[in-house]
Amino acid sequence: GGTTPRTEEVGLRREQQPRATPGAVAGAPVAPRITVIAIDAGHGGEDPGALGRRYRTREKDVTLAVARELARLIDQTPGMKAMLIRDGDYYVGLRSRFQKARKHRADVFVSIHADAVPGKQARGSSVYALSERGASSAMARHLANRENAADLIGGVSLGDKDNVLARVLLDMSHAKTIEHSLMLGGDILAELRRVGRVHQRRVQQAGFAVLKSPDIASVLVETAFISNPDEEKKLRAPAFQRSLAQGILAGVKRFVARQAPSAPPPKPVTAEPKERPREHVVRPGESLAVIARQYNVHVEALRFFNGLPETEPPVGTRLRLPPEAGG
Repeated sequence: GGTTPRTEEVGLRREQQPRATPGAVAGAPVAPRITVIAIDAGHGGEDPGALGRRYRTREKDVTLAVARELARLIDQTPGMKAMLIRDGDYYVGLRSRFQKARKHRADVFVSIHADAVPGKQARGSSVYALSERGASSAMARHLANRENAADLIGGVSLGDKDNVLARVLLDMSHAKTIEHSLMLGGDILAELRRVGRVHQRRVQQAGFAVLKSPDIASVLVETAFISNPDEEKKLRAPAFQRSLAQGILAGVKRFVARQAPSAPPPKPVTAEPKERPREHVVRPGESLAVIARQYNVHVEALRFFNGLPETEPPVGTRLRLPPEAGG
């Protein structure tokens, strides 16, 4: 509701590290890392968001009430901690919203809104994740500021990388985040169906600036239509606000459980893992795309690594292969 995409973006956050336990002794078991959930109450301050028709309910008040209830429930959940992006009636810029989430090393970002459309008939909840189009425009800014982004994927610095490779690395990071955001959104939407009607049966994607963090699973939840008088009345009720918060939390818990590392599969006794060869000799009929697929690398990474022009390499060319991740 009133969530016009803006063009503010921010650099990339430091790779999450397990929190150190005060007074931890070497060799002592490490406490499991707390999952941090950033909750963003949409609008605030001079920006009221959408207004209800019957009771003139302001979206900014409803979103803060649901956000506070969600934070209360999260803080009662073992292994989870809430952080509110705003906890009062003031405006936080879109750039600052996910900057704040990243500063607190949030694992999940949930932005809460209340939809408004012309007419009074629309009803139900919707969940949004970032679209590829939205991601692309955010990436343009990240690349322009890549000197400041010294802590991208697993500590890979972009400052000394060619633009093409930097774009490939960012693209891979952002695509994975969008994939996780869609999973998170799907889990929340499934739980919101238990609370009431959903307006869209699938997670929608749009270029909301507030969702453009490149490394935090981020969704925007449109809780209900404040433009529908019946739903406006429900949004004002603490019991319905609590139901919404419970639904969102249940979805977040489903997502977090899915992300928990499972026990590694037993290693086969016979075969040693095959290492990727260091180079590949181009054979007749092979394109760069085919070779890239064969070794599970990005075409542009292969092109950059070998200093290749835009044309296909001739038969017999010896291509150096980028090292595998973690290798």
